[in-house]
Amino acid sequence: MSIQTAYAKFSAPSTAPYKHSDPECRRSVGVRRITALAPKPRSQKVADDPKAKAQEERQRREIAIANTTGIRTLAAIAEAVPVRLMKRDLLFVAERLASVLDDNRLSIIARRYGIKKAKDTDSLGKLFAAYLRRAEESVLGSVLVETTILYMSTRQNPAQVLQEAATLYKVDTDAIALKVKQEFAAKEKSKKPPKAVTKAKKAA
Repeated sequence: MSIQTAYAKFSAPSTAPYKHSDPECRRSVGVRRITALAPKPRSQKVADDPKAKAQEERQRREIAIANTTGIRTLAAIAEAVPVRLMKRDLLFVAERLASVLDDNRLSIIARRYGIKKAKDTDSLGKLFAAYLRRAEESVLGSVLVETTILYMSTRQNPAQVLQEAATLYKVDTDAIALKVKQEFAAKEKSKKPPKAVTKAKKAA
């Protein structure tokens, strides 16, 4: 059995609840879903037919092998990760996290590192991936944390995710917020037209 087949069998089916406005229909669908997931009882025909019985046993064995292969492969990957992550490990995770971000979120990180499209046809994902392969370990570590925060913000409350990360890394969010407000106020002040010269000054 190939590793691809093992992974395919190892993947569990979705058990997300089916949404429907009709309560009776929901109950009916729920019964059908539970019935579908429950192991089917062996029919009398299968029990009496040696060939069918052997086929059933082979299928069960393949499923057991696939599950065990998947679990042990995952364990082997985890054991191969060193105590201190090396550049290859950081790059592996950072590239894959960056690949699942949409362009808007990816551009937030890309701008920080001076990465931008030269043409509209350029792929920001490819440009960022190329940058990561040249980056130092310290940069990869920062990108890894940033991409994790942005990815989690798509699944949870973005403000909460950011605040939790700020607390963990002891970042003073109040000081940052105050500085940003001051910068915006300064920009608005610079845009205001100069006050008209008073008549008294004109007369002088």
